Amino acid sequence: MASNQKVRVAIVGLGFGAEFIPIYQAHPNAEMYAICRRNKAELDKCGDRYGIAVRYTDYRDLLADPNVDAVHINSPIPDHAPQSLAALQAGKHVACTVPMATTIDECRALVEAQRASGKVYMMMETVVYSREYLFVKQLYDSGELGRIQFLRGSHQQDMDGWPDYWPGLPPMHYATHCVSPCLAILGKHADSVVCHGSGRIREELIGRYGSPFAVETATFTIRDSDVVAEVTRSLFDVARQYRESFDVMGSKKSFEWQQIEGEEPIIHTKSTPQRPLSEPEIPQRVKVPDFAHLLPEPIRKFTMPSMIQDAEHLSFLQGGGHGGSHPHLAHNFLMAVLGERPALPDAVTSANWTMVGICAHQSAMRGGERVVIPRFD
Repeated sequence: MASNQKVRVAIVGLGFGAEFIPIYQAHPNAEMYAICRRNKAELDKCGDRYGIAVRYTDYRDLLADPNVDAVHINSPIPDHAPQSLAALQAGKHVACTVPMATTIDECRALVEAQRASGKVYMMMETVVYSREYLFVKQLYDSGELGRIQFLRGSHQQDMDGWPDYWPGLPPMHYATHCVSPCLAILGKHADSVVCHGSGRIREELIGRYGSPFAVETATFTIRDSDVVAEVTRSLFDVARQYRESFDVMGSKKSFEWQQIEGEEPIIHTKSTPQRPLSEPEIPQRVKVPDFAHLLPEPIRKFTMPSMIQDAEHLSFLQGGGHGGSHPHLAHNFLMAVLGERPALPDAVTSANWTMVGICAHQSAMRGGERVVIPRFD
């Protein structure tokens, strides 16, 4: 680890984004330097709460501050790409909440800007730092799962009551939470996608984005792999408790996400002549461990739900605390900025994970036509 180097971080967007303030304040390699929010009253309320003196209501002023090394963007989805692009062009490292962008052209522009700047870009995808993902990745890396044969992700969420840019959003435009674990576990990128839309949302929701579907389900091929993954997304007019999940089917063992929040996931073990199992013995509930030991000691406590700053925020009421991922995300980003390890996901990978959803929605709107995902590597 970089012993005493510190990255001066500015956080943009202080709803969900405020969750990261105490993590950066406690991290030995971060200086929680500045915050930015359009609403000055809310900006000052947050700054006073956490003792942050440098405050901006104008993002352009923040980018002009030479003391800012890195920006962590938590603004509304339409702002992600333009704000990330402006930060890279201003010579700042960028962490940005999901998705990276809403169009292929934006994804391309961000990859090109990252290369031109030489700065780190990292999409802050929570699922690939959740304790569930880290547990399954450990099983796979140790050989316990055997050969991966199939992957499935599902993210079903009721977005009624969320901010005004959400109503009518195509489900696959917010797909990275179920796409990312399927690709990250193999360390590969998606190649092409076929998607079908199903059902219909209420008419007043359709006009904003021109997307009628209540559910979108996609299968995508994976480059240099014989594995295919399937993901399902819903946002409106579908009766389902929040579920952000992924299943991994292996030749020796399979991991299956729990159906209901609060249950434990299941490991299925294959019966063999050497280890014959009766049918009831094949599935076993399993307790997923925490992975705080991978972090610097001062930020380990932030994997715990009890450390959530705003438990009433919609992302936590529905999201279950994002699997303890927040300190892992912050730590990986800081280590990437300091050159200690690659960003995960880096700009090219962030673009691929995002474009699976963008291209999937294109496919659904074309009646299930296969769409090849652009390559930027």
